[in-house]
Amino acid sequence: MMTERISALRRRMIEDMTARQLSADSQRAHIRSCKRFAAFLGRSPETATREDIRQFQLHLAEEAVSIGTRDAVMSGVKFLFRVTLRRLDLAEEIYHLNEPRKAPVVMSVNEVKRLLAVARPLKAKVMLSIAYGTGMRAGEVCRLKVGDIDIDQMIIRVVQGKGRKDRQVKLPNDLPGLLKAWWTVRSKRLDAGTPLSERWLFPDGKDEGPTTPRQLSRLFRETVRMAGITKRVTLHSLRHSFATHLLESGVDIRVIQAMLGHSKLDVTARYTQVATKMIAKVESPLDRLAPKSKKSAKGKMPEPA
Repeated sequence: MMTERISALRRRMIEDMTARQLSADSQRAHIRSCKRFAAFLGRSPETATREDIRQFQLHLAEEAVSIGTRDAVMSGVKFLFRVTLRRLDLAEEIYHLNEPRKAPVVMSVNEVKRLLAVARPLKAKVMLSIAYGTGMRAGEVCRLKVGDIDIDQMIIRVVQGKGRKDRQVKLPNDLPGLLKAWWTVRSKRLDAGTPLSERWLFPDGKDEGPTTPRQLSRLFRETVRMAGITKRVTLHSLRHSFATHLLESGVDIRVIQAMLGHSKLDVTARYTQVATKMIAKVESPLDRLAPKSKKSAKGKMPEPA
């Protein structure tokens, strides 16, 4: 009986999310969150009390769930109570935590060169080159279709990226050759009946969908190992590196903001924390105190007496 109630509740919640045009990924995440809450309760969420919500949030804290995961779970539960069940009193019991903002991990130019030099197979080389060369997110690279590549204008159209926003990024000069090479070996097995412009640029190969971000992340980790890179980098580090290297080369931060698809400039501005070349060029007030004729001594630190 409880399963039937949960199924009916899930159906209503899916209808509410669909009506509000939540993405398929967001809907799946919210449903997983509510299933987790229901499993904790051992009964339908419709019967939840203020104390149940308090205990669930305490349970997540005791389980050492990361702040990002914890807030994602509670966002799904909050949607259930605020929208589907219309229990605003319970929705108010849900609080969110501010995750400490850490400086992004950035790869050096030489590390990126090594990474792309050893990238195998060709699919990995092309996808990782796009990720670094355009700053696109993993999911955006994976969902590219043939029609999104405009060779004539040297533009890639990012269709419905994060936040359901379209944008355009520059197609790096080296990529047309790589894409041509990739097209000659790309599997055509599942292309039948699909217009050329609508075909996935990087098909999964096993089903009709595209390569998933998880598959691309695995290719990245294997390539990092082959390149001998010991930094704790992730696939998203290529996006961080793209932005930082552009900033260091003098590209206007608002142009970088547009290419990354950031709504707020302060999100892009965090790359100034790790733009080491820019930081090194800054003249310290201490340097201005020194006589103009004196040049700062460079070299090794003096040995201790």
